Amino acid sequence: MDRILITSAIPYINGIKHLGNLVGSQLPADLYARYMRARGHEVLFLCATDEHGTPAELAADRAGKPVAEYCAEMWAIQKELADGFGLSFDKYGRSSSAQNHRLTQHLAGRLAEAGLIEEVTENQLYSGTDGRFLPDRYVEGTCPECGYERARGDQCENCTKQLDPIDLIEPRSAISGSTDLEMRETKHLYLKQRNLRQQLSDWIDSKTDWPILTTSIARKWLDDGDGLQDRGITRDLDWGVPVMRGDKPWPGMEGKVFYVWFDAPIEYIACAKEWTDGRGAEDAEWERWWRTDKGADDVRYVQFMGKDNVPFHTLSFPATIIGSGEPWKLVDYIKSFNYLNYDGGQFSTSLGRGVFMDQALDILPADYWRWWLLSHAPESSDSEFTWDNFQASVNKDLADVLGNFVSRVTKFCRSRFGGTVPSGGTPGPGEEALIARLEAGLKAYETHMEAIEIRKSAAELRALWTAGNEYLQAAAPWTAYGKDPDRAAVAVRLALNLIRIYAVISAPFIPDASARMLDALNSSDTAWPSEMGDALAVLQPGHAIEVPDMLFRKITDDERETWRAQFAGTRD
Repeated sequence: MDRILITSAIPYINGIKHLGNLVGSQLPADLYARYMRARGHEVLFLCATDEHGTPAELAADRAGKPVAEYCAEMWAIQKELADGFGLSFDKYGRSSSAQNHRLTQHLAGRLAEAGLIEEVTENQLYSGTDGRFLPDRYVEGTCPECGYERARGDQCENCTKQLDPIDLIEPRSAISGSTDLEMRETKHLYLKQRNLRQQLSDWIDSKTDWPILTTSIARKWLDDGDGLQDRGITRDLDWGVPVMRGDKPWPGMEGKVFYVWFDAPIEYIACAKEWTDGRGAEDAEWERWWRTDKGADDVRYVQFMGKDNVPFHTLSFPATIIGSGEPWKLVDYIKSFNYLNYDGGQFSTSLGRGVFMDQALDILPADYWRWWLLSHAPESSDSEFTWDNFQASVNKDLADVLGNFVSRVTKFCRSRFGGTVPSGGTPGPGEEALIARLEAGLKAYETHMEAIEIRKSAAELRALWTAGNEYLQAAAPWTAYGKDPDRAAVAVRLALNLIRIYAVISAPFIPDASARMLDALNSSDTAWPSEMGDALAVLQPGHAIEVPDMLFRKITDDERETWRAQFAGTRD
């Protein structure tokens, strides 16, 4: 049994996330966590809300609430939606936690002791209209690299280029929109990332199994232009982790907080302490996942994130960990994703264009969305959500293939065999051929899941469902029953056991439907099929089963057009 640590990029607190956000980190992380648990591994799956910095302050201001109150309310909403989508976090924490404050301040102190923190006097944009300094995310403008007109002062989300506010063309205040900005002097702490460039480069070069998307972005940031730059880690804000050196004030940094991109990744570690503190467990329990001197050398650490988050997770956060000189666990594998676009354009939080997590659950149960999003995950390139494709995928894959198989088998068993697994008959060439096909398909499915090749995994799972349907169509127990009841019994007995197998292997993708399949079979056996012949004999003759309610319904053309219009660009 392996130990696998999984973290998903922590979402900003500022509002409900759309489906593009979901498929870019949390949902595929949950798929992997569920699969690894099903295979018997010990898994710790962590996520949290990212509550500091300008996104939180701006959103709270728009909501007319104190920022702490706003963050607490939004954490509860995001947690409820995560539960609604079946995201199986072991802990869903908060970057505003006391644990993250203490650890952030501790690591900053360690970096200072290592000579990796420098106090820099710099000129920063100041808005007379707003009466305050404007940290990077309070400044918007046109990206000098790609021309994107809504680039932020820290990074262009369109081309991922790292920026400073003064790099932007026609900068403006994100608070008021004012362009009446001037440069004023202020002091900040900088992490001397350039001192760690060779260590980071060697570490990235050692990750030969990383996806091309991940390594290409990391190398681009590391090597382009002047290469890796020192980075400010403090901001002139009221809300955030106060700048302290360990538990002592940091002279000259009074009234400042740590930059959100310094403290947010540290929350991955702090979240584990939140997990144990919340249960009254000893620190040794979380330390065995995160400290290599406490057993974390045996842990495989996998991160999931959208491509815009890659630079911070391959450079800035590792620089913090390496620079601290402490034995923290570094990530082993980063699964990064391209963007999911929406119906001919882009998802837009500000314009309300696209489907958001709460709206999705109001329309259809989570499994419909989980299946489509994962089977169309934007791995090798951007992908696009369209209502036509969504309808076709749900109706064919979920309703016609899997749902129809479960319905036909259980209903026929009830009508002809009294709702119990039938006895009689012996398997023949048809069953042997199916077993061979299932064994090969399951091996391919496992290979892709372990490699975190999500679309290929979904395709193999779909093929396994199809194999059962094709077998059932060829065996035709409803025809055989009149002439050869034993032949019909063999087919139904195998098909009922195949439903249990489908429930087990499909659970990472569609956990609710899988649970309903097991309930209908009156089975709690979730053992992964290691040998297909044995797995197809788990439910013995005489075992009572039930007919489940419809697993998946079809989406009508009228519904498709209604939803297309409903989510075209406004949000109440």
